[in-house]
Amino acid sequence: MSDDGPADIEGNGRQVRDDNFDRVTDYRNPSLAAALKGLGNVNRFGRGIGRVRAALERNGNPPAEFQVDDSSWAVTLRRAP
Repeated sequence: MSDDGPADIEGNGRQVRDDNFDRVTDYRNPSLAAALKGLGNVNRFGRGIGRVRAALERNGNPPAEFQVDDSSWAVTLRRAP
C-alpha cells in the first residue's frame, strides 16, 4: 500500500523535512486541523507516525518506508512475511 500527498500545495513555508518529519507537525489548513480535533476526529496531533511504526512492529510487518521531499511525501506499508 502506498499513500502519496502534497506536502504543501500553497507553497507556504514548510516546516516538515526528511530529517524531522516524524517529530514536527505542519498543516496546510490549521483551521481544519483544529476543527477536526475539536470534533473528536483527531486524538492528538503528532502521534500518527509513531502509532503506525508500533502497530507494524507488533504485527510483524517490515518497517514503513517514508519518502519526504520539498513538495510531497509518501509512505509505503508492506505486508508481513
